[in-house]
Amino acid sequence: MKIGLYFGTYNPIHVGHLVIANYMADYTDLNQVWLVVSPQNPLKEKLSLLADYHRLALVKAAIEDNSKLRASDIEFKLPKPSYTATTLAYLKEKHPEHEFALIMGEDNLRTLHKWQNHEAILRNHKIYVYPRVLTTQEEAEVSQINSQIGNDFAGNPNVVLCDDAPVMKVSASFIRQGIKDGKDVRYLLTEPIHKYIDEMNFYR
Repeated sequence: MKIGLYFGTYNPIHVGHLVIANYMADYTDLNQVWLVVSPQNPLKEKLSLLADYHRLALVKAAIEDNSKLRASDIEFKLPKPSYTATTLAYLKEKHPEHEFALIMGEDNLRTLHKWQNHEAILRNHKIYVYPRVLTTQEEAEVSQINSQIGNDFAGNPNVVLCDDAPVMKVSASFIRQGIKDGKDVRYLLTEPIHKYIDEMNFYR
């Protein structure tokens, strides 16, 4: 099978994540999409970051009725901090019958040159890139990056630009702040996720 790996902290998983994951599974040649939950970096602890197992449980609850999507805790078992190149090598060894590709936003493509072993990643794996609407802070950060680097990567035969993928300006940080402020965020989450977060009093 051809499997797309969609990495994220999923803190929490929201409709924006699910729209992209479902698009990649339904509108590209990928057979499945694995939502890979990134573990907490012990060197960069965040009070707002839920425990690994809670974020994994949220992802599982969000996609349990979709056979093309799967939650993965593969990085929980690997050394910290997690590097995508290491994860890919581990998966290739563990599942030689599968072909693994990456799913990322166009903002991440622009900074791919900073990734560990990015040359090997580009050489050995397809990268499916979806458009992103950036926040003001993200736009400022991207403006400091040499856009030519991103353009060079976009011309690579292993980079698949999914320009028609839906674009949603939804962020987990916006949802967390909304919950903290007592706002109604139910339409930014699926019903099982909203119920889970509400019952556990997360992010308040």
